[in-house]
Amino acid sequence: MFQGNLSGVTEFNLAGLTDKPGLQLPLFLLFLGIYVVTVVGNLSMITLILFSSQLHTPMYYFLSSLSFIDLCQSNVIIPKMLVNFLATKNIISYPECLTQLCFFATFGIAECQMLAVMAYDRYVAICKPLLYHSIMSFQVCSWMIFAVYSMALIGATTQTVCMLRVDFCKANVINHYFCDLSPLLKLSCSDTFINEVLALCFSVFNIFIPTLTILSSYIFIIASILRIKSTEGRSKAFSTCSSHISAVAIFFGSLAFMYLQPSSVSSMDQGKVSSVFYTIVVPMLNPLIYSLRNKDVKVALNKFLERFFCCKQN
Repeated sequence: MFQGNLSGVTEFNLAGLTDKPGLQLPLFLLFLGIYVVTVVGNLSMITLILFSSQLHTPMYYFLSSLSFIDLCQSNVIIPKMLVNFLATKNIISYPECLTQLCFFATFGIAECQMLAVMAYDRYVAICKPLLYHSIMSFQVCSWMIFAVYSMALIGATTQTVCMLRVDFCKANVINHYFCDLSPLLKLSCSDTFINEVLALCFSVFNIFIPTLTILSSYIFIIASILRIKSTEGRSKAFSTCSSHISAVAIFFGSLAFMYLQPSSVSSMDQGKVSSVFYTIVVPMLNPLIYSLRNKDVKVALNKFLERFFCCKQN
């Protein structure tokens, strides 16, 4: 699939999270548990939204897309990571490495943009409730989803294609647990200025702009909520937004720590810890946050389970 590395490096060695043998098995069991919870949680959220008519609204349409993104992102990162915990040498081939980078970038960009779309959806729902159904029609929602995945594919493909011009000499140990852009560029023996500028531009577009969109949306949302006279109304409005705010804070906080600081002051060891949050922890937490802190989801889950057990008894 990928050709263009003329430097002779055909495979890389992933350093992983730690080089201490005594931690390999405990970390394997920990991340295996996280992976199981992530897969079950996101698949359950997608299934629940699909089969619960009361959740067939734009908010949950976007949430099911977010669960799909999280599910795919965890499948890109964690299975290879688990194998490497048990393997003597953490080898990944050059084509496999660039493929992993491409898919990681695709779903990472998609999650950034999807969280911004979800914030805009909450803004319209709370600040313009009478116009909500006309503004957030099924056609508009579909186009927004299409735009999110289009931007993700274009951004990831551009970054991956630009990596084909980078040469690697003798050094082939990636100081990370997956093929991320920064540690790959650190191994290069050719000029990476264009790649670094491109990475910075994409980071600003996919981290700073969505963050600005989310902050702007919630400034208007909070101002609108504070104008609600009813205490019950304010509580209900805050409850619909609190889960999204929690997910956004964890995801963009760890992402910004990794990608929006100068390479001269960044540490790859700190970066690996930060990466664990947005590649592994956030995909696990999102379905838990949106289910445990969302009344509509809990009601739909109870009804779904009642129907399921009634069908089994009959």
